Parts: sequence; C-alpha cells; structure tokens
Amino acid sequence: MLEVSNLKEEGEFRFIEEGEGKVMLLLHGLFGALSNWESVVDKFSKDYKIIIPMLPIYELPVREAGLGKLIEYLEGFIAYKGLDNFDLMGNSLGGHMALMYVLKHPDKVDRLILTGSSGLFENAMGSSFPKRGNYDFIKQKVEYTFYDPKTATKEYVDEIFNTMQSMPMCLRIVGIAKSAQRNNLAHELHKIKNDTLLIWGLNDTITPPRVGHEFNRLLTNSTLRFIDKCCHAPMMERPDAYNDILEDFLNQRKSA
Repeated sequence: MLEVSNLKEEGEFRFIEEGEGKVMLLLHGLFGALSNWESVVDKFSKDYKIIIPMLPIYELPVREAGLGKLIEYLEGFIAYKGLDNFDLMGNSLGGHMALMYVLKHPDKVDRLILTGSSGLFENAMGSSFPKRGNYDFIKQKVEYTFYDPKTATKEYVDEIFNTMQSMPMCLRIVGIAKSAQRNNLAHELHKIKNDTLLIWGLNDTITPPRVGHEFNRLLTNSTLRFIDKCCHAPMMERPDAYNDILEDFLNQRKSA
C-alpha cells in the first residue's frame, strides 16, 4: 500500500519510486493523493519503474499558484532524475500538465496516457469548491467525481476537508483551477505525435465523454477507450478495467 512514509525526499523534491525497468511517471490531479495510483503501482511496478512526484500544489506562493509554476517544478524534477524516453501518465490536472510538458519537450517522452484530462474543457470545481467548515458540501463535491459515491471513502473526504480549512490553501486551489481553464490547448494538440492512450469514464461529470472524443480527434496518434459505470478517476473507481486497457496498450505499442 502506498503511504506517505514511502515518500523519498531529495532536495526540494518528494516522490514515490517503486519497481525497476522503463520509467512510468505518474501525475496526480488537483486533489490528488498517493492512493489514487495504488492499483497502477501494484500492477505495473514489476515491469516498470513507477515514479510519482508529489506536486507542490499546496506549497506554491498563493500569487504564483498556477500551471506555469507546476510545469517549472515538473521540468526541474525530470531534469534532476535524469529521465529520458519515459512513459508519462496523468489524471485530470495531471493530464493537462503531461500535455503541456510534451508540447515543450516532445523528445523526452515516449508514450502518453491521459485519463479525465483537463486542457480542453472541464466543469469547474475550483471556483465553487472551497466552502471552509462545511463538511457535507465538500463530501458532496468529492462524491460528484465518482460514479459510485461510496468510492469516496471517509479517509479521502477527511483529507480534502482538512486541506480546505486553510484560506491560503483555498486560494491556491482556485488559482490553479482558473489557470487550467485559461490554458486551453485545442490549437496545439496537433503538434503532439507521441502514441497516446485516452482512458475515459463513460459517466465522467468533470470532463464528459465528448471531451475524450475531442482529445481523440485532435491528438494524431491517439486511442480512446471508455469504461462504463465510471466517472473522473478510472484508476481508482474501476482499477481492474483501467489496468487491463493500459496493459493492452503498453504491450501493443512497445517502444522502438
């Protein structure tokens, strides 16, 4: 099980590193936690080196909270680790960051995997999300991201609720969410030639299925797969189906 105690700390960077082999770099979303990727790590760390950087979403200066600073951090981390020809996977905001990184550094990344990615359209959570002190409101918002509300465990809701008790944290969340809305990539996606897998929840309420179809249309070498009875975080809600689709893609599209 992925725990904070598994975090490595080197300089300004905190990250999980599991397994050996080709690097698969995973990027979490705006309210991401290590547990989001647990099933992927369990399944693929025997064949890949899985690296999950903890993005400094809650540490950025409030005035600088946005995708620009997060991309700078990601670039610094990848350079520090000396990564090259790696597979890059992102959920939600993490998918948006993956796309922005590939647009800047197309030769560094081999394959791209996106699930519920922002970058074209998303129902804004950040602008209305931070109601401090209202547990039921936050619980409702978290459950909205899952087809089955029970997927949002009390521990997961508590973690987000506790984060939202700080006004600076709320301001960072809003700043990053608005930055994501401003950074629409529709006119740039044609530049990305990497083999890309799009795994989408058929019941996604944040980035609806039509967004997956639009990514598939705009990304030259992309494959779109839907998972039924699944919302915005397929790797959490339908981990077996997610991993089967991912494994099939990785096995079919071995890097040269």
